[in-house]
Amino acid sequence: MTRQIDLNADMGESFGPWPMGADAALLKIITSANIACGFHAGDPDVMAQAMAQAVENGVGIGAHPGLPDLQGFGRRRMQIAPTEARNLVAYQLGAAQAMARAAGGQVRHLKLHGALANMAAEDEALARACYEGALAVDPDIILVVITGTKQDTAARGLGARMANEIFADRAYSEDGLLMDRRLPGAVIHNADAVCARILAMLEARALITAQGTHLPVQIDTICLHGDTQETVKLAYSLRMALESAGMTLCQFKGARPA
Repeated sequence: MTRQIDLNADMGESFGPWPMGADAALLKIITSANIACGFHAGDPDVMAQAMAQAVENGVGIGAHPGLPDLQGFGRRRMQIAPTEARNLVAYQLGAAQAMARAAGGQVRHLKLHGALANMAAEDEALARACYEGALAVDPDIILVVITGTKQDTAARGLGARMANEIFADRAYSEDGLLMDRRLPGAVIHNADAVCARILAMLEARALITAQGTHLPVQIDTICLHGDTQETVKLAYSLRMALESAGMTLCQFKGARPA
């Protein structure tokens, strides 16, 4: 089992007077934060607050670009051309960099959100376009990829710094992709179940699908979604379980493919 692991969460997803998640509490537990950039969620004030809190807690800051769909929270698929994907990601990364610098920090990683992430996990050309947009802005940025998917393949093909991610609170289908949220059991809410499956995956160095199949993968970071009601409890329980298993939680380094 790996001795070091990163724990990340999606956040900065409130908008104006509408709150979403518990960023302040999560930032005392996790080691990396994926902060929304205003397209699927978030706004300049929310970004500023999340960035400042991340700096205060010594948490790694990441840009979390999504599709331009506030009403659908970036979880509805859209048709998007490669050029649009490059510009979409570059634009949002630039906004995140500006807000991070203003807060006294810097953006060290980028992770795609929602439908854009799921589409890129299935479509290497789309993933490559998204990552080209990010690398054009910052060639040294760490790309957080859904491990074992087309995101992984595209990032490796670009020779980018990478961190491979698994999800603590989402079930996997037999092809290694995330199960559709609309399916029963796709989102896991029980803390004991979350901890047990993650420890098993780290021990096996593999994704474990909903059917029990083991798919060998690289694992550098574990994600929890920040918009579920029980996120803080899950994050705390998972951190305690990881540390009890002898693991050290720390920010991923981001290695280029060999």
